[in-house]
Amino acid sequence: MLYRERTYRNSVAAHDLVSFHVSIRETDLYIAADQDLSGIALASVIKHRNYLESYIQRHPTFLKSLLPVPGDRLAPGIVRDMIEAGIAAQVGPMAAVAGAMAQFVGKDLLCHCENVIVENGGDIFMKTYTERRVSIFAGESPLSQNVVLHITPAEMPLGICTSSATVGPSLSFGRADAVCVLSQSASLADAAASRIGNQVKNPGDIKKALNLGSEIAGVKGIVIIMGETMGAWGQIQFCD
Repeated sequence: MLYRERTYRNSVAAHDLVSFHVSIRETDLYIAADQDLSGIALASVIKHRNYLESYIQRHPTFLKSLLPVPGDRLAPGIVRDMIEAGIAAQVGPMAAVAGAMAQFVGKDLLCHCENVIVENGGDIFMKTYTERRVSIFAGESPLSQNVVLHITPAEMPLGICTSSATVGPSLSFGRADAVCVLSQSASLADAAASRIGNQVKNPGDIKKALNLGSEIAGVKGIVIIMGETMGAWGQIQFCD
C-alpha cells in the first residue's frame, strides 16, 4: 500500500494544545494535550494492544468476524467495549478497534491532564474545556473539509468517528466518501459508522442510512457525504 499523507490531521482546531505522535504497527495516533505526554501515551498503546492481541490469540474468530460476537465479562476492558459496540451496531467487533484505541488511550491521558484529543486514522476521542471545530475529510468529494462541526465542552467526552469507502484501508461494503458518527463512546461511533456506511451505495441511499443509524442506541449525530450530496441527522452543529 502506498503511503498517503494524513492531511486530514489538520482537521481538528487545537492550536492551544501541545501536539505529538505515537505509532506502533497499525496504531498511529495524533494526540493533542495540555503537555507532551508521549511516554505515557506509548505505554497506554502498548498496554491496550497487548490486551487485544492476547485476546485474539485465544479467540481468533474475534479478529475476522463481520457479525457481533457474544459478550465476555472476563475480557479486558477494551475488548468488552468493542464487543458491546459491535452488538449495538450489528457489526463485527473489529469495526470498533480504531475508535476504541483512541478512547482508551485518551482516558488514560486524562489522568494526567484536563484536555485531550486523540485521533486514530480519522477516528477521534475528544475531551476539552474549550469548544472545537472539526472538519470532515471526505476524499475527493468537493465537500471534503468544507463541512465543519462545532463541538462544545458540554458535549464532551465525545467520539467523532468517520468511515469511508474511498479513503483509507477500512473495510466498507458501501460507496460513501464519509460517514461521520458522533457518540459519547468512540468505540460505538466507529462501529456505527461502519454499519451505516455499508448501506450507502448511491446518493439515494443516504436518507435510508440515516434512518438506520438513528435507531442505534447511543448514536448522537450522523453526517453522510457522497460526492456532492450530504445528509445529516441528530445533534449536529455546523460552523458557519
